[in-house]
Amino acid sequence: MELLHLKYFQTAAKYEHMTRAAAELNISQPALSKTIGRLEDELGAPLFHRQGKQIYLNEFGKAFLERVKRIFLEINEGVLQVQDMNSPDKGIISIAMTLPHIMPKFFGDFLKDHPQVKIKHKQASISEMKYQLENAELDICISTSPIIGENIEWVPLREEEIFLSVPPTHRLANHKTIDLIEVSDERFINLSKGYGFRDITDKFCKEAGFTPNVAIEVEESWTIQPLVELGHGISFIPNLSILRDSAPNTVRIKISHPVCKRTIGIAWNPNHFLSKAALEFREFSIEFFKHNVNEYII
Repeated sequence: MELLHLKYFQTAAKYEHMTRAAAELNISQPALSKTIGRLEDELGAPLFHRQGKQIYLNEFGKAFLERVKRIFLEINEGVLQVQDMNSPDKGIISIAMTLPHIMPKFFGDFLKDHPQVKIKHKQASISEMKYQLENAELDICISTSPIIGENIEWVPLREEEIFLSVPPTHRLANHKTIDLIEVSDERFINLSKGYGFRDITDKFCKEAGFTPNVAIEVEESWTIQPLVELGHGISFIPNLSILRDSAPNTVRIKISHPVCKRTIGIAWNPNHFLSKAALEFREFSIEFFKHNVNEYII
């Protein structure tokens, strides 16, 4: 049984289609089918249900796939460990982070002291972060809601207040605080459903006793405040989005009821090998959100 044959099986299991799997592996479909057949003969059991070129993992295939995943995971972990031992001051850190406004400052501060480290940032939802952490596809995740999993550690970094954001000409612009129910009839600008921030702000409105009239939904968070500034609606704004050097021309109002806060945390897989650079990034992150981030926000 060769590693190459296991890789062929893993790819076939991924697509559950011989032609697509063969295309990714850059081999012919008959060659892939022949290899899978030999593997099944060696195991003494079929791994797939077959319907033409479409294939489906059976109970044997599902069990075997879990073992094969572990084999390649261990090999990859070994490669990472040797590379880190050979060049401890270099390395690549794979990160997912749901705080786009603070990201340039955050990464920039880390790279000042680690100029040879490369950062690969991946955009991911909370569910995607969980999957990629569990499968060692990410080293570190920084999220605005807990990431819970059997092989995941999530540590709170900071509690962040969320304010109401209105244009300077708004009727409430001179208010220091408001009860959220006071804007129940307003037009809101928010992220589309499915985004973590949309979920949490909808929850705040529900606690206040109303469903927000979301007049404008966007996919990119950076577009919200310019729309508020132009008077197209009001929105919520997290404290870490209000940076000193690029504060939006809007008015932020403290919400007295309900309590509008979220917790930022850092997550990693304790069973996944973390390079020296990744470990230093984790410690840097804890320190940054505890102390240094205050230098950048209003």
